[in-house]
Amino acid sequence: MVKSHSGEISRSAMPTTTTRNLKPGHRRSSSTGTPLIFSGSSFYSGASQSSGATSAVSPSPTVLPAGNICPSGRILKTGMATRSSTRAETLWTGTGNYGHGNVVKSGGGSTGKTNHAVANGESSEELKRLGNDMYRRGSFSEALSFYDRAISLSPENASYRSNRAAALTALRRLGEAVKECLEAVRLDPSYSRAHQRLASLYLRLGEAENARRRLCFSGQCPDQADLQRLQTLEKHLRRCWEARKIGDWRTAVKETDAAIANGADSSPQLVACKAEALLRLNQIEESEFCLSCIPRLDHDQSQAKLFGMVAEAYVLCIQAQVDMALGRFENGVVKAERASMLDQTNPELVSVLNSVKMVVKARSRGNELFSLGRYSEASVAYGDGLKHDGSNSVLYCNRAACWYKVGLWEKSVEDCNHALKIHSGYIKALLRRAASYGKLGRWEDAVRDYEFVRRELPGDSEVTELLERAKTALSQESKSLGFNNEVEAVSSLDKFKNSVSLPGVSVFHFKSSSNRQCEEISPYVNTLCLRYPLVHFFMVDVEESLALAKAESIRKVPTFKMYKNGDKVKEMICPSHQFLEDSIKHFLL
Repeated sequence: MVKSHSGEISRSAMPTTTTRNLKPGHRRSSSTGTPLIFSGSSFYSGASQSSGATSAVSPSPTVLPAGNICPSGRILKTGMATRSSTRAETLWTGTGNYGHGNVVKSGGGSTGKTNHAVANGESSEELKRLGNDMYRRGSFSEALSFYDRAISLSPENASYRSNRAAALTALRRLGEAVKECLEAVRLDPSYSRAHQRLASLYLRLGEAENARRRLCFSGQCPDQADLQRLQTLEKHLRRCWEARKIGDWRTAVKETDAAIANGADSSPQLVACKAEALLRLNQIEESEFCLSCIPRLDHDQSQAKLFGMVAEAYVLCIQAQVDMALGRFENGVVKAERASMLDQTNPELVSVLNSVKMVVKARSRGNELFSLGRYSEASVAYGDGLKHDGSNSVLYCNRAACWYKVGLWEKSVEDCNHALKIHSGYIKALLRRAASYGKLGRWEDAVRDYEFVRRELPGDSEVTELLERAKTALSQESKSLGFNNEVEAVSSLDKFKNSVSLPGVSVFHFKSSSNRQCEEISPYVNTLCLRYPLVHFFMVDVEESLALAKAESIRKVPTFKMYKNGDKVKEMICPSHQFLEDSIKHFLL
């Protein structure tokens, strides 16, 4: 005997933007906008719909519906489809063989009374009716309470379970809604509406395979709107997979956003996919924020997979890698181990776990060597960790500390730059880079970093003191060395000799105003003058200072000569921009 599911909230009454073709006798105009709940002898308007692109958006519990309530059961709105019969639709409460519809013609079939148990004067049908009324009003928690009481009296009634799933969905408790729908189809495997409701939930959860199984169960013809949503989700998932395989992370972000916007708005694995793409793009803060918004995994996703991984394992895998990139090593290990346990045969998860363990081992070894003052060996250990995780900002920053200790300040700056590219707000890397800039005499750069840190930590007295020291050094060093923020012209041999004897590094640019190469490199010399305030920069125009050019044996321009504390240390003819700057940095050390 086919069970009657009278009084169930129709799937169209669930919060969704999908338009369904109702059965004969359930027709309504497409202009109504709001789905209907069928209960008793009235048509109740369901929860108000969202007009956004995302499907299956739960309505706000505080918003009252704007649908029509017609005691006669007729829909009297102008322009809506009319019924061929004048008899009102009434709720069928019997147990006869009337299929899975919610309503039957009044006067048709048996008029038998409910045989449900009665407790405290209330029947399960009455509780269901009260629940439907609360659902119609947008009071989903109250509706859920009534459905729970109805189920306690009639636990084998599949329609009560399905109604409870509708209320849970409206409360955005999708995992629990899935369990209720599964229980409904267990009680009645041929219950098509519960299968359809499950398909809608799985679409929101981003589980395309499960959604397709429910839409096409037992050879049933699927709803075309749901089928279109499913095909759209499958298309975006396929593009994500293809982008991930070739490392096209920007496309991966675009496609995950599209999948979420087109209905998969509660999918943890899709959010994790976007977080992974952002991590690979070195947008670590954005990746961490993305994971903080991830929907809770509150139902069994053991059958759901993404990129060949069990969904929950994939989410944990990405969380582990983000934790590692931010230096939360213990958390990263725990999550990687949990992911591996959930999907033990997946080679990608095994590889991630092995990498995490190697990084933790390298970091521990590096820290041990650093504490012993063996800085060069510590730098090697941190470098070994970076071979397994090239996006680990902590390892870069730790290795920068090693370079600083051994006097390789330029390398320290480079590793700090790597760390800050991954984690732009990394305070320790900013402070370490500022200190290295100070050792290089690049006080302007040091001041810039200290000022950024002070804005982030306005109450930190130590940072304020470091900033003031850097500002003082910039002012005093520039003044003592005669720095005046511009390249100084030298035209006489006597002035040349005086300039050469200045303490520190001096750079002389021999040029000709008629030479194209000289004119091209001159602006860059001006830039270097601002970038390296402790270096003296001079310019000699060989056409105006022939005697000086002859004395210095200048045969080709542009020629650069470098002096340190009065001694000539380097001469370059037509150097590249990079070679010129590298030479300056070398003699500043």
